[in-house]
Amino acid sequence: MKYLNLRNELIFYLKVLSDAEYQRSCWINHDYQCSIEYDEFDLAVHFLFDDTALSSESESWIGLCLKNKEEAFKVKRVCDAIEVIFEKYGTLLSDREYVALPEWGIVLSAAMDAHKCLVDSV
Repeated sequence: MKYLNLRNELIFYLKVLSDAEYQRSCWINHDYQCSIEYDEFDLAVHFLFDDTALSSESESWIGLCLKNKEEAFKVKRVCDAIEVIFEKYGTLLSDREYVALPEWGIVLSAAMDAHKCLVDSV
C-alpha cells in the first residue's frame, strides 16, 4: 500500500459516514469531544470528491489507498449515495438537514459496508 496514511483517513471518514450517533453529536450538536478535532460532513465530502477523486476514479486508487476492486466498488457506492442526495437537494444544506433526509440511510448503510470491507482486509 503506497499511501497508508491516506487509507487510514479514508477508513476514518467511512466510519464517520456510517455512524448516525457520531453525526448527531459532532456535526449537529458540535460536541467535538467525540472527535480528535473539528468535524463536519463537508470534510468527508472534500476528502472523497475533491482531495482524492475517489468519487469518480475509485479504481485508480487501487494500490495507493485501496487494496482491490471490491474496496473500490464499495467506496464508490458511498460516493454515489452522496451524489444522489446532492443532485436532488443541492450542496448547500446544513449537516442537520442532510442527515434528516430519507436518502441518508443509504449513505449510512453504504458507508458501514465500505468501512467493514476496508477494516476487515487490514
